[in-house]
Amino acid sequence: MRKLAIGTVLTGALALAGIAAPAASAATPNLVFSDVTVNKGKAIAVGTTKTVNVPVTYTLTRPADLVIDNKKTFAAVMLYRGTLKSLGNELDPMVMPTCTTTATTDTTVTESCTETLPVDPSIDLYEAADATTWKAGGLYAHLDSTVSDDFLSTESNVAIWGNLTTAKVQRAAKLTADASPEPVAKGKTITVKGKLTRADWDSQSYKGYSGQKAVLQFRAADSKTYTNVKGITSGTGGALSTTVKASKSGYYRYVFAGTTTTAAATATGDYIKVK
Repeated sequence: MRKLAIGTVLTGALALAGIAAPAASAATPNLVFSDVTVNKGKAIAVGTTKTVNVPVTYTLTRPADLVIDNKKTFAAVMLYRGTLKSLGNELDPMVMPTCTTTATTDTTVTESCTETLPVDPSIDLYEAADATTWKAGGLYAHLDSTVSDDFLSTESNVAIWGNLTTAKVQRAAKLTADASPEPVAKGKTITVKGKLTRADWDSQSYKGYSGQKAVLQFRAADSKTYTNVKGITSGTGGALSTTVKASKSGYYRYVFAGTTTTAAATATGDYIKVK
């Protein structure tokens, strides 16, 4: 299991070894995480190089006497794949959440919180199984430490409240379109080629996505609207190729609607001049 990123946030030089069997230093406080929304309810599409910063909002209700200082005591929302008993992977905040008090009682404080989960495909995602539905968990951590040249002692308490909501992580896709010949005489045959690829986090590259439905679309030069021309299935290496009759000048593109594991993609329109 990889280390929890919050370990470095809490301790600086000292990182928590993980969430398995921490040494309890105090009773776990009663925290309630509610109204959790990840990425504004949309799927998270991740490529091979660029970090995707995922916004998270939620409501946190905590005991009035609990101080969350983000130094020794920390609360946030994380994403995890698998179960809390057996984590397949996790995504943790690297910057402290921002919380604003919205209500108080004699015993509780309610806060509206926002945070960002950075998803770096070169670090956080490493296999096809990561393209799936993840769960959100409310995270609490507390650490007491004594450090000197002569003595070091740490006691930690980590708790996670799981199944707060879900978020889908998908492989980003790319799609191209190239129509030829150009220019072409009216009524002659045009060949529109393209390629559908998707992120492979294991190799950190885009690889062909075969056997997938795509739609060829056309937009006349004097129009702002694309219309469907025909459907096509990607072949070996994600290759796309089909033919149409030239009718008027305009743009051809392919559109891929996406799958459960792979985000939708739209090619840039390729212009053909019809004489």
